[in-house]
Amino acid sequence: MPFLFKVGDIVEQEVCAVVNAANTSLSMGGGVCGAIFKAAGAAEVTRECRAIGGCPTGGAVATKGYNLAAKYIIHTVGPVWSGGDKGEPKLLSDCYLNSLELAKQSNCRSIAFPLISSGIYGYPKDLAIEVALKAIAVFLKSELDFEVRLILREPVKIGWLKLAKSLALVPIIEKLAS
Repeated sequence: MPFLFKVGDIVEQEVCAVVNAANTSLSMGGGVCGAIFKAAGAAEVTRECRAIGGCPTGGAVATKGYNLAAKYIIHTVGPVWSGGDKGEPKLLSDCYLNSLELAKQSNCRSIAFPLISSGIYGYPKDLAIEVALKAIAVFLKSELDFEVRLILREPVKIGWLKLAKSLALVPIIEKLAS
């Protein structure tokens, strides 16, 4: 059950599926979403997303990867942070679990996630990492030959590494924070 913390660009990942931090209308946005649309081919991804019609918060839908190395883009809608008492942790966990399940149903054995909801949706990074790692650990307990990458924009913190290890994830780390 390989788990990888990686500092890098999600659009450059050579995996079966990359996960897009989407909005409910599945339209091209900024940040990770905009980068994925642009790298994959915005017109093609937009056309396929319009045909799908939308996605609820916590849900996941897939499109082709088009110009990416990934075969699929899995679009998931994270919650907007509202203080943590509006169901945000459950919805964020659902993003990871539903994306992983959709990748599995699509015969994927590898997936790369951004840290969902931690950008413009305002989810605190340390809390978002905790939710992500717990969901990934649950999934990987039954999927031993599945590779999950968590692509970050900053070096991995020691606390995140300790949390991963406490959840029985044995992370491979590209870059550790000092």
